[in-house]
Amino acid sequence: MRDHFNRFKEQRITVFGISYDSVESQKKFRDKYNLPFILLSDNKHKVGKLYGVDKGRWTTRKTFIIDQEGKITKIYDKVSVTTHGEDILDFLSADKPEPAEK
Repeated sequence: MRDHFNRFKEQRITVFGISYDSVESQKKFRDKYNLPFILLSDNKHKVGKLYGVDKGRWTTRKTFIIDQEGKITKIYDKVSVTTHGEDILDFLSADKPEPAEK
């Protein structure tokens, strides 16, 4: 995702990550891996439960593509860090979504 971030930005696609980690832990992770996108803390597991990724103390790694109306259009159950950004861009190019509103 990091290596494709500018292409997402050019297409006005918002990218962010959510985990159960604390804000401080996420900041360290973001700095360590030089991530250009926002990481959000779901330390009360509310979002994880809503999206069905809550596995107690941990989550399963998934990606949700959500359109402008808030509808989930694709779920990636398996994520390969080496190809995931390109996989998403390919999916979105095939679907040709409308650019996000500013």
